[in-house]
Amino acid sequence: VLPIAFIGVLVALVGTAVAGEGQGVISRANLIATVEHGPGPSKGSADAPVVMVEFSDFQCVYCRKFRQETLPKIEERYIRTGKVRYVYRHMALLGEASVVAAQAASCAYDQGKFWEYHDKLFGNTSPLAFTSARLKRYAADLGLDDKAFHACLDLKTHAERVESETIIGRALGATGTPSFLINGQLLIGAYPFEIFQQGLDGMLAAPRP
Repeated sequence: VLPIAFIGVLVALVGTAVAGEGQGVISRANLIATVEHGPGPSKGSADAPVVMVEFSDFQCVYCRKFRQETLPKIEERYIRTGKVRYVYRHMALLGEASVVAAQAASCAYDQGKFWEYHDKLFGNTSPLAFTSARLKRYAADLGLDDKAFHACLDLKTHAERVESETIIGRALGATGTPSFLINGQLLIGAYPFEIFQQGLDGMLAAPRP
């Protein structure tokens, strides 16, 4: 359970309270429901029997490894076939550049280009890849509206969202990135596809409640 101070953070993320007035705490189940169903980037059928939430940092080497080597296989086998809905959440742990990159990706989400921007960020390994100027250049490369993107980034429109998702990830037990919630079960680390395959197949084979 979480202290009532976090209720405002959750409200900012999902747009509605997830705990009854006066309770003073928010249950783990409510936190999981928040990250699974709150607004934000996702792929796959809304009716998929398995929901996989990733908490990720654009500067994280292992997150990049997961994106390049494992996620495409999960997408082909499970997401496109309607078995898994994949949800992306920010967990900006590696300094200010991670925070600003996450905010920029949320600005791209506002214009319907989150996944393209997400791939652009993970494709850049330069130590200076996430300066404000570079982040704006990536948006221009993808054809986003410059004026809207610049205003979104400069005004830190999504600062609270990024902070909220990072706090919630920590509250759910994510101690590093990437971390995953797979139907509410926590998995920390960029494991090979075969590990995810084993777990997902097991969940899909189990009787649904």
